[in-house]
Amino acid sequence: MGMEKLVSGISSLGLELTARQLEQFQLYAAELVRWNKSVNLTAITSYEQIQTEHFLDSLTVAPVLKEIMAGIPQSEASLIDIGSGAGFPGIPLKILLPEVKLALLDSQGKKTAFLHHIISQLEIRNVEVITARAEDAAHQEKYREQFHIAFSRATGTLCTMVELALPFCRIGGCFMAQKTASCIQAELDDSSVAVELLGGRVQRVQEVGLWGHRIQRLVVLIDKVQSTPEKYPRRSGMPAKHPLTSHNSTPLHTAQSLAKRKATM
Repeated sequence: MGMEKLVSGISSLGLELTARQLEQFQLYAAELVRWNKSVNLTAITSYEQIQTEHFLDSLTVAPVLKEIMAGIPQSEASLIDIGSGAGFPGIPLKILLPEVKLALLDSQGKKTAFLHHIISQLEIRNVEVITARAEDAAHQEKYREQFHIAFSRATGTLCTMVELALPFCRIGGCFMAQKTASCIQAELDDSSVAVELLGGRVQRVQEVGLWGHRIQRLVVLIDKVQSTPEKYPRRSGMPAKHPLTSHNSTPLHTAQSLAKRKATM
């Protein structure tokens, strides 16, 4: 199985893979295809598409990730991938940066079963698989405000993802959200209440991608500047069904909480 698309794309990002890392990506692709015959993990099943739409798409954020990790020894950096699915973007980033500590969070047992399997097959260490909803895991002391960086390639709105992700970030940490360019300003406007309420501050929006491979992404970087109030995230399903947007009828308790936080800043 050739990995030409992956090799050329990695080069375009200014990165390199060792022979061992390339072997890991080859095995990852093969196991993903094999498992997908009996377990619905992904609609993308051709080796070429896996290289571009899973591996390279995940790795487009690697230069930005390395930049914001500057000053943190790789072996001390703690990352969490929220809504990891079949391991994207977490496992490709872990292959590239093998010393970081990584948590992979997904609520579906069939997907976390694959994550356990592929971690073993790839022989990667310091990876924890969490089978839980983000709304529940974020209230556990073991995970709440424990990570330098939270990231997600999930398809939820930015407003929803902010409520799910920022509670995992320690103060001084960062949430990296991969988004497409369409309607990004509207999403930023809608999420402004949630960002502030959850203790965040938008640092910047940066273009990332591989235009030769038609992979065009934005990464929204949100710094964690204050502790998240204990009641967030709300119970399962609420962040998606009733996001904390400026356009919704903001509940009175939300408005009061935001006013209190502004008063203390």
